[in-house]
Amino acid sequence: MNKIEGIFGSMVFNDSVMRARLPRATFEALQKTIREGLELDRNIADVVANAMKDWALEKGATHFTHWFQPMTGITAEKHDAFLTPVNESSMIAEFSGKELIKGEPDASSFPSGGLRATFEARGYTAWDPTSYAFIKDNTLCIPTAFCSYTGNVLDKKTPLLRSAEALSTQARRILKLFGHEDVKRVFATVGPEQEYFLIDQKVFEKRPDLRYAGRTLFGARPSKGQELEDQYFGALKTRISEFMRDLDEELWKLGVFARTEHNEVAPAQHELAPVFTNVNVATDHNQLTMEMMKKVAAKHGLACLLHEKPFAGVNGSGKHNNWSMSTDTGVNLLDPGKSPAENVQFLLFLVAVIRAVDDYQDLLRISTASAGNDHRLGASEAPPAIVSMFLGDELSGILDAVMHKENYLGAGKTYMETGLGILPKFRKDTTDRNRTSPFAFTGNKFEFRMVGSSHSIADANTMLNTMVADALRAFADELENAEDLKVAVGKLIRRTLREHSRIIFNGNNYSEDWVAEAEKRGLCNYRSSVDAIEHLADEKNTALFERMGIFTAQEVRSREDIMLENYVKVIHIEALTMLDMVRRDILPAVVKFTSGLGESALRKKELGVKGEYEKKMVGNLSALTDSIASLADALDQAVIDAPEGKGALPLAQYYRDSVFPAMQELRCVVDETELLVAKDVWPYPSYGQMLFSVL
Repeated sequence: MNKIEGIFGSMVFNDSVMRARLPRATFEALQKTIREGLELDRNIADVVANAMKDWALEKGATHFTHWFQPMTGITAEKHDAFLTPVNESSMIAEFSGKELIKGEPDASSFPSGGLRATFEARGYTAWDPTSYAFIKDNTLCIPTAFCSYTGNVLDKKTPLLRSAEALSTQARRILKLFGHEDVKRVFATVGPEQEYFLIDQKVFEKRPDLRYAGRTLFGARPSKGQELEDQYFGALKTRISEFMRDLDEELWKLGVFARTEHNEVAPAQHELAPVFTNVNVATDHNQLTMEMMKKVAAKHGLACLLHEKPFAGVNGSGKHNNWSMSTDTGVNLLDPGKSPAENVQFLLFLVAVIRAVDDYQDLLRISTASAGNDHRLGASEAPPAIVSMFLGDELSGILDAVMHKENYLGAGKTYMETGLGILPKFRKDTTDRNRTSPFAFTGNKFEFRMVGSSHSIADANTMLNTMVADALRAFADELENAEDLKVAVGKLIRRTLREHSRIIFNGNNYSEDWVAEAEKRGLCNYRSSVDAIEHLADEKNTALFERMGIFTAQEVRSREDIMLENYVKVIHIEALTMLDMVRRDILPAVVKFTSGLGESALRKKELGVKGEYEKKMVGNLSALTDSIASLADALDQAVIDAPEGKGALPLAQYYRDSVFPAMQELRCVVDETELLVAKDVWPYPSYGQMLFSVL
């Protein structure tokens, strides 16, 4: 057995472990429960819990926890020991089915958007048997959903599971029309590419902005950035390579399908990509990936930055969410096959996605909205805030021919010619990739590139699953009553393309021409997160969530409030951090340096030397010092003047329009000042030190 096979899944209570440790009848009953989405039998839970406990103890675990994903966007856990007292001097290790199925963490301090008051503390976690339990930090972690005492959803997993079930139900209705009675489940499959930065831990600890806000609030650009494109896919530095090897091993132990890793475009930026798996497991795995990145980095004397834009002037980090649909019989429903023009089933599922994205483009934008991602979306390394779809020349040609009831001739097979006989010939893809598109078809899946690096992928995939399920529902309602299915499908595909083709754009999404064109097409352009979030609870969106059983109207409004409150809190923390850095470190350092220049000018004057440099610098720095102090006062006042008590939306709009611009003005002057102050006097590591310090 090779090393990968030996460690992969070694800390996971997976099918092979369950098959070996559970009675055959129990294992088969549990598998049926998972496969068919049935209600869990309590007797099964007791047997599973005992086997899970024995396995965990053998692996060195001493505690268990219900591992859940509240609306903070990260994971949460409360640990309990496998300990039951027998008498005053002895104990036994126990873990019951009741403890496996249900936990009761305090729900009062998690974001609820008004669904829970502080004095309403009770909340429940419920075991999700569709995602394997695992051991982390000597603790058995049991993936769970999280809800309030009143039944309101307080987490990201529950709506994701509901959306996955809705997608499966509606997709199977379509498949039955094509004679696929054997399909019992349809899964959304996801492979999230995770971008991140690594810098030396020592310089990280000297930056309060990175510690508190995750991004540099000040920092003059270095002489060299990413202009030479010499970082992208470059040879890995020794410390980075060692980090990546250790990260792989830790992730493999947890059953995470980490496969591809490389340097990204910006200095100190990297990427990890996993193999596809079902959306629920992929979401859990991505949360584990982000956690392990930080832990493993610390062991190597590094700090992992997951903010969407930790450094101004270089590329930020996203999370490319590769999404598709597959049956439990192993068929990818978005695979065009060898003859996509003749693959009617594929075309029907494809146009369902087109309709869904066009109808609910605002929800996709909202799913990626955050204060951090506002720094990235629309920049030259990320898709714009306008949602559109890239299909490529071949698919676009096929759909155009279908819409006009014409035969698609196609370009035929072509081979890559290199001009060198020694190099092997290989088939050339029929369509190039478009890296500027927010939602691009890439062979047998869609790549949604707007998700931020620090985001949970649960939000984007809940939206995707729900909107596509709704489109499939409408299609099934129409086709199930059709007298001639073939004719009805053709009409439906053509009508859908005519009504929703505005969302398809195969050009340069970064161009200003596209912004104008998108406006003509009537596409949404929510430039800031606040602009987008305020539409989450729009009537059409609330109706969608209620129709598909994902959220109640109250739960939708609560999520809108949570997102707006988070936006405000992030910028508020950043503003206070800036003020602290300016007043306690930057201004004293500049005054000290200016004073030294002044003393040098006086000494030169006493010696009869001009000292023009010192006098000029003293004048410039004195003016900049006054400007920094004045702008800091203005930022402080902007924070004080925030309209508390008027609702989440007005407060978020105020922070966007008043506090954030004041922060930008202050940063501009401070960054200008940094370039004039000696590096041994400036209180913080420079961009050059942070981006180029890892060897």
